[in-house]
Amino acid sequence: MPLNRAFEGREFPPGEPFEVTAESIREFADAIGDPNPVYRDEAAANAAGHPSVIAPPTYLTKLNFHYGPGLIADPDLGLNYMMVVHGDQEYRSIRPVRAGDVLIMKPRIASIMAKGRNEFLVTEAKIDTSGGETVAVARSTIVSRGTAPQEG
Repeated sequence: MPLNRAFEGREFPPGEPFEVTAESIREFADAIGDPNPVYRDEAAANAAGHPSVIAPPTYLTKLNFHYGPGLIADPDLGLNYMMVVHGDQEYRSIRPVRAGDVLIMKPRIASIMAKGRNEFLVTEAKIDTSGGETVAVARSTIVSRGTAPQEG
């Protein structure tokens, strides 16, 4: 079943606030094997010019897992998650994510396009602090394999 093109451009309500803690940053840095002290030690972060420990750039992936299911779970979209592979992920960072930030993700479906038998679903999300400061824009592409309508 092809994806519902009427979803292209659809904006979704912001998700629940996501609190960034020094502990979650450290755990993430440990999980990716990055020993950078600015991810663990306040003094090292301060010496590097940051007000608190900062998160690795890919830390924002945690928000995709936190908010993503609500974005693509609508049955009217027509996405069969069993046929999905991850295509691409990118972040445009405005400033580092810091311990103490409370982040709010505002997602939308940027585009849906067919290439051969596959469809590409591109989502984009503006990530702001609870105070309204934009920290990043996340863009993700998933591939729905073998679902595009075939021309005959």
